[in-house]
Amino acid sequence: MPHQHLLAITLLTACATLTALPTTAAETTGCAAKREHLQQQIEEAKAQGNRDRQSGLEEALSQVVEHCDDASLHKSREEKVLEAEHEVRTREAELKKALSKDDPEKVEKRRAKLAEAREELREAQEALQR
Repeated sequence: MPHQHLLAITLLTACATLTALPTTAAETTGCAAKREHLQQQIEEAKAQGNRDRQSGLEEALSQVVEHCDDASLHKSREEKVLEAEHEVRTREAELKKALSKDDPEKVEKRRAKLAEAREELREAQEALQR
């Protein structure tokens, strides 16, 4: 059972890092970028002798190869941008309401939440470009 837990953590980590892939004009995009990034991580795990991580990454790669297509990936990323934009609008309205009540503590909390929502929007927009 501990091996399955480690495999699950490795898969989750791999998926999370895939959303943060840096891009330049010369780099691959979409599913090809996901495959390339996973292959690079597999090579790193091999070099470090981390067989559990390597196994988890190989499983993640097989899932990407089997299930990833650029059109659905792009659509999913567009949906994340729309959700993030909605969240920003919600947080802006909450901040406006807090400002009208003149409660400095609530205003600061709402500003922090808005900053967090804007950062999530920025990340979603960057992912959409990949």
